[in-house]
Amino acid sequence: MHSVSGRWVRDELTRPLYEESECPYIQPQLTCQEHGRPDREYQKWRWQPHGCDLPSFNATLMLETLRGKRMMFVGDSLNRGQYVSMICLLHRLIPEQGKSMKTYNNDALTVFRAKDYNASIEFYWAPFLLESNSDNAVVHRISDRIVRKGSINKHGKHWKGVDILVFNTYLWWMTGLEMKVLKGSFDDDEKQIMIVSTEDAYRMGMRSMFRWARKNMDRKKTRVFFTSMSPTHSKGIDWGGEPGENCYNQTSMIEDPTYWGSDSRKSIMKVIGEVFTKSKYPITFLNITQLSSYRKDAHTSIYKKQWNPSTPEQLANPVSYADCVHWCLPGLQDTWNELLFAKLFYP
Repeated sequence: MHSVSGRWVRDELTRPLYEESECPYIQPQLTCQEHGRPDREYQKWRWQPHGCDLPSFNATLMLETLRGKRMMFVGDSLNRGQYVSMICLLHRLIPEQGKSMKTYNNDALTVFRAKDYNASIEFYWAPFLLESNSDNAVVHRISDRIVRKGSINKHGKHWKGVDILVFNTYLWWMTGLEMKVLKGSFDDDEKQIMIVSTEDAYRMGMRSMFRWARKNMDRKKTRVFFTSMSPTHSKGIDWGGEPGENCYNQTSMIEDPTYWGSDSRKSIMKVIGEVFTKSKYPITFLNITQLSSYRKDAHTSIYKKQWNPSTPEQLANPVSYADCVHWCLPGLQDTWNELLFAKLFYP
């Protein structure tokens, strides 16, 4: 599983692929221009793999392929960003009265429908894929995270019948070096909790995903993708910045082609590699980690809807509340979908 090696090239002609203001589906946590970001440079880059070109994203072809089908993104808020990016890339082709977006199951499921195509693009909140105590799509800021062993069907029953599935899971496992795993049920009075290394817990999650796909997805008619870890940029010292610096106010990317941030755990990348190599079921790997790791300029930082009004201390020190996890749209995540598009049509 090699990383896609290449470089970012400035492209005023084709970037951004849509305007922030013309895509009403972007959640307010990702609309950086609307929330005062002063520069737009981050929108103007195209990924250029070495030795070949990424095919241009063809929205007409994508919509035709989705005719009569369901596409679903399953995972956490980073996958939700990629989901929204996909809708922004397609929605202009659909007349106003021909599209709708609704949420179900206490916001766990979001469904965008293209009526004339009888197609849906959906997002399902499951930050661990397995059942966990962080599964409420609205209230999930839980510091003591617990994931339940062997529980993928809890969410998986909502993914059945989907034609193109895109999974991701990484960030929520990163609570420390260990993870709490529940045997039995969350309803048990006496809970049996094992403490295992993050790598072993993550391996259990990955294997469950493959097992579920093998049992429920017909490989002749469906496609399953897995998006690798999305890098964060909260430690400036990683890229030779000042201690205490993070993604706030970064308008240029990291130039070092070998750069790899400390937040993207190599040990987890290794687990992913092992599970993918051993698996009998073909899941297409979308390797976005390396190309995204250069993009310290592309995060939402402070330019997003804040759920609580910022305190005077925060305003005096923006670094303290900059979001260096999520990405502005339009922006980096459109490239993830260009990659997905390429792997879907040119496997």
